[in-house]
Amino acid sequence: MHELSIALGIVKISEDETAKAKAKKVTKIELEIGELSGVELESLNFVWESAIKDSVLEFAEKEINIIKGKGKCIDCDTEFDMKFIYDTCPKCNSNFKGILQGKELRVKALEVI
Repeated sequence: MHELSIALGIVKISEDETAKAKAKKVTKIELEIGELSGVELESLNFVWESAIKDSVLEFAEKEINIIKGKGKCIDCDTEFDMKFIYDTCPKCNSNFKGILQGKELRVKALEVI
């Protein structure tokens, strides 16, 4: 379950940024997670409480923004929505594509006090 290491990484980023701001705790954290990132939201939510215990995030409100997957076919230049990394082009059925968005995994914002 790599979601635990992801959650612990988010805690580390939050603690580092809170220290830089000379703040004590985070009141809100905003995350961006792409549909194609490989992160299972149910698993992340399951491990979240354990990961944030006794950290600056312990009482923070968590907001997750899901970034839709989008690809561009290399063969016919069609842009299309993607749910899975292995989706093919709906126009020409090619497997060759570039991922335009959906692989994001970032801490977008922290509100600290």
